Amino acid sequence: MAGDTTRVLSASLPAAPAGRRRRGMVPLEPVSPQARWLLGLAFFVLFVAVWAFFTLGGFVSPTFLASPITMVQEAWLLFTEYGFIHDIGMTVWRVLGGFILAAVVAVPLGIAMGAYKPVEAFLEPFVSFCRYLPASAFIPLLILWAGIGETQKLLVIFIGSVFQIILMVAVTVGGARKDLVEAAYTLGADSPGIVRRVLIPGAAPGIAETLRLVLGWAWTYVIVAELIGSSSGIGHMITDSQALLNTGQIIFGIIVIGLIGLVSDFIFKAVNKKLFAWASL
Repeated sequence: MAGDTTRVLSASLPAAPAGRRRRGMVPLEPVSPQARWLLGLAFFVLFVAVWAFFTLGGFVSPTFLASPITMVQEAWLLFTEYGFIHDIGMTVWRVLGGFILAAVVAVPLGIAMGAYKPVEAFLEPFVSFCRYLPASAFIPLLILWAGIGETQKLLVIFIGSVFQIILMVAVTVGGARKDLVEAAYTLGADSPGIVRRVLIPGAAPGIAETLRLVLGWAWTYVIVAELIGSSSGIGHMITDSQALLNTGQIIFGIIVIGLIGLVSDFIFKAVNKKLFAWASL
């Protein structure tokens, strides 16, 4: 019966003419690297065009949304008169500092949780609980404990990143192929050897991908960290511009954060691809 139904459905579908190439978008069909770049660039061009249409055309008040031209003018002022390059450097330092600190703590804990089930049973409830706590909720306590200096800002990014990394690394390590583990035991490996020579190498590409993703999340915490008690950084500039209703500077600050995050993501991808080329085989 099932075979008859399949034959009927197949017969009812129109056959594609021989030699005709498929046109249009096809589900799951990849695109060439050149087409990917062009399509990605086309979206940004369309976005700026729509933005310019509504702002330069007078449909939106400049008080609420600056035009692209005004934003470029404000960007020039930020770099030439207000030392914005220093703000960028401080923000990058805070993101990288908090993220590296989180990775140093979280990766070993995640490997231990993924490799040893008693460790997972002991830590996972607490880590899962903390994972849902917003990093911004800790700012009042962090100001009391660490003041309003750089330590407080690093800790905000650390708290926002560390629990995510721990759980994602644990899942990656725990998903190792069991046949490889059994084969290692058969060849005489002990438990530390299994972790060191099977689990960690096998999970390394996944751990690197986890770090890449969480680095992107760390950029979302830095503005929160710089909103209170900060005298430098992109978040500080955005807060000052808000008080002056300078939407051009606010938009440019947001764009700079996006561009830096995009560049860091591309660098992370390139490094991962070079270090773990075998993972895509």
